[in-house]
Amino acid sequence: MIIARSPLRISLGGGGTDLPSYYREHGGGFLIAGAIDKYVYVTVLRPFTEGIFLKYSELERVKTVPEVKHRIIREALSILEFKTPQIEITTLADIPSGTGLGSSGSFTTALLKALYAHRRHLLLPQELAEMACHIEIERLGEPIGKQDQYIAAYGGLTCFTFNQDDSVDAVPLNIPIEDLFELEDRLVLFFTGYTRSAGELLKDQNVKTKESNSEMLENLHFVKDLGFRSKEALERGDIHRFGLLLHEHWENKKKRSGGMSNPLIDKYYDKAMKNGAIGGKLVGAGGGGFLMFLTDDKTRLRKAMREEGLEELRFKFDFDGSKVVLS
Repeated sequence: MIIARSPLRISLGGGGTDLPSYYREHGGGFLIAGAIDKYVYVTVLRPFTEGIFLKYSELERVKTVPEVKHRIIREALSILEFKTPQIEITTLADIPSGTGLGSSGSFTTALLKALYAHRRHLLLPQELAEMACHIEIERLGEPIGKQDQYIAAYGGLTCFTFNQDDSVDAVPLNIPIEDLFELEDRLVLFFTGYTRSAGELLKDQNVKTKESNSEMLENLHFVKDLGFRSKEALERGDIHRFGLLLHEHWENKKKRSGGMSNPLIDKYYDKAMKNGAIGGKLVGAGGGGFLMFLTDDKTRLRKAMREEGLEELRFKFDFDGSKVVLS
């Protein structure tokens, strides 16, 4: 049996500029992402009978790869050319999909890591991320960016530059260790109670970017600049400044789409800002999932969010990235 896992992630600056429609035409994209210790797990084993056995939110038992309903699994098995399949794949996750923490990219990288380990083949982080992006963006045509696949593969707190030729540069955030611990301690996540697919919001962004919509492009240029400013603040150890930039990011992000927030999320955010939060934003494309805040008073903020019925997700950063945990 092979068990592989990939971390989920939070975005720390520059999100949205990792879509090909932006970085190919507008001087590249840039963002900072942090992997967290919440995971998607994939197990792969060889059963005693021929066929493909899949266990996720549904159960599948088929004879050939084209019969597989799960699109990502089908494409991954096609790439590895399972001609006479005899394989069982099971997936588990610490957090459900649709919460803005990058579960699709984490699933794809964990699946590929497990399948290649099953074949006794090593995949380096760059190879793994590129292959996951190839499946989701090129083969399946999803209107998504590359952030989730890359941070899942690399782990850590990582700065990604998305170049116009589709290459990606990954460099660890050069944050002093004491400031890294402070950042980890002062960041908090609360579940809004909403799950959603990022597809529609990202599709709208994709279409407007391709049409050179001036408002959308100005918004994304601003977010990319915020990413660079966030990097500068974090590497200087100015955690308070980073919190102010989070708030600036959220105010700008809401202008990107009418579905980015809603009155209830705005209520939660406003209450958090009055109870110890310096800044925050919805993690992911928006519309639901987790609210992330940087705070200088966790006790007060937690009490305020509990009063609203929000559950906290406690986390630490992950520095392993996608890995095989059992083989």
